[in-house]
Amino acid sequence: MSDNYVLVDPLSAKPIDCWKKYVKQGRVCEPLKPMRLDTPIFENKVRFVCISDTHEKLHEILPYIPDGDVLIHSGDFTNCGDIGEVIKFNAEIGTLPHKHKIVIAGNHELGFEDGEEMSERQLAGLNMLGISKAYELLSNCTYLCDKGYEAFGLKIYGAPWHSMPGYSFYRPRGQKILHKWNQIPAKVDVLMTHTPPLGHGDFNAWDKMDGILCGCAELLNTVEQRVKPKYHVFGHVHQKHGVTTNGETTFINAALCDHKLRSAYDPIIFDIPLPPGKTKE
Repeated sequence: MSDNYVLVDPLSAKPIDCWKKYVKQGRVCEPLKPMRLDTPIFENKVRFVCISDTHEKLHEILPYIPDGDVLIHSGDFTNCGDIGEVIKFNAEIGTLPHKHKIVIAGNHELGFEDGEEMSERQLAGLNMLGISKAYELLSNCTYLCDKGYEAFGLKIYGAPWHSMPGYSFYRPRGQKILHKWNQIPAKVDVLMTHTPPLGHGDFNAWDKMDGILCGCAELLNTVEQRVKPKYHVFGHVHQKHGVTTNGETTFINAALCDHKLRSAYDPIIFDIPLPPGKTKE
């Protein structure tokens, strides 16, 4: 398969049926035990600390965020993109000691999408929330939107897109959201998205008796067939915090709030060896 050739799955709009097909094809999703948060930091490894979906609760979580070299937040740090929420988050993340702090938006960062088509938000009654370009207030971290970043020689890429109508960064399943995933370059070490890929950390169990898979098939295929990052970190689905693998990429749902927006889970950490010739200096 070429570096930029991923097809839309005919079952993309039916995630449960799509995942059942993938399982029959031998697609793998195995649970992994997260690293202990008190694992020592080594000079020859880059320690990543993953959080997401803090929803105005970062102040409650700050005491439990372990030290590390790179902190990554996969979106939904506000509830509606309000200027006060953004200023508060910026101040709070600024208190953390990590050398690199990287943030992407989630669907709740209303107004962060430049040139946003507002019809979906108007239908959802959310068109009056958020302010334009509020990301410019994020002075204490690096904000990524369809952009890459390099830390200690490791390549990181962040993209905020999702398939939840009515919110900023919405794109419907299929070709329109695949167009966004096609911008992700190959040879990325750590991929940050807000939405999960299909089958990994995406079971949206609002009710114990029912639930749906809400991950993106096009994102999964982009990850598995083209980009193949070492780690894929996301959030969005609050009930499936944890770590899985397909045998090649480690998938991390780093959402810290539960479905009632209560801070409920721990950050997740991982290490990547420093590339040859690189140091932490």
